[in-house]
Amino acid sequence: MATTKRPTKAVIPAAGFGTRFLPQTKAMPKEMLPLVDKPIIQYIVEQLVAVGVKDIILVTGQNKRSIEDHFDAPTQDLLTNLKMGGEKKKPLIEEVEAIANLANFIYVRQRPQYGNGIPLLDVEHLIGDEPFIYTWSDDLIVSEPSCFGQMIAAYQEFEAPVICSVRAGSESDFKQYGFTGGNELRPGIIDVDAIIEKPGSRDASPSDLVSCNGFVMTPDIFPYLHQALEEIQPGDELYCNDGLKRMLADGQRLIAMEAQGGTWYDAGDKLAYLKTVVDFALKRDDIGPALRDYLKTLEL
Repeated sequence: MATTKRPTKAVIPAAGFGTRFLPQTKAMPKEMLPLVDKPIIQYIVEQLVAVGVKDIILVTGQNKRSIEDHFDAPTQDLLTNLKMGGEKKKPLIEEVEAIANLANFIYVRQRPQYGNGIPLLDVEHLIGDEPFIYTWSDDLIVSEPSCFGQMIAAYQEFEAPVICSVRAGSESDFKQYGFTGGNELRPGIIDVDAIIEKPGSRDASPSDLVSCNGFVMTPDIFPYLHQALEEIQPGDELYCNDGLKRMLADGQRLIAMEAQGGTWYDAGDKLAYLKTVVDFALKRDDIGPALRDYLKTLEL
């Protein structure tokens, strides 16, 4: 319903080690890997800000200082250097100064436990009684309207948490991602009754809807995550889905929404990241045509 409160807070977990990108990520967070000249995480932040998010809560770990530096005001040394470049550098000054003003940035250090449910518990005290967006730092959907805008619209319509989804593209997806199933209320909207993590095959999955990119959540998730944390074995990881499954079992409603009109970029592994960089570069007016010409010269 239109009266449902819109999320103005977003949580981004960014405490992982990025081991698939070592040694590059030994000192640089994977969230700061560039898509040409802008880090992945900035694209995500900009999408969130565009749908009305004011507070960006980043859950970080050790060696993540460069994320904080990136979203801080530019140093005087950098500004002095750019000013020496004259009028042609002025757009760069405006660009780097604008980054710090995108949103209110809050940084929380993740507790020494694993799983994507832990960052949620670490920020519970900052959420209050508001809905919020929980999204990843190494994948994004480029669409119009944005996937976040689509999720918010679905949340307001059904007054229930929303899981962003895309259709599985290959059989290997069923071994890598979580899937949802349930009654299809209309094309692309599922009233969820099952959540399965990595079903292994299309036949074992409740649908071909991959859970990706993020969620619109309500504070209702927190008691279920606490319950799940108490029940897991020492050393096991706590997943967001552990809380969602308990919500379903308790009669709470969840909606899975297929993102429309866009492309999902999962930059969490090397090949997918390289494909994402190429796609983003080809779409740019300044370097796209020259890159396309270069690719045509390769013996593929």
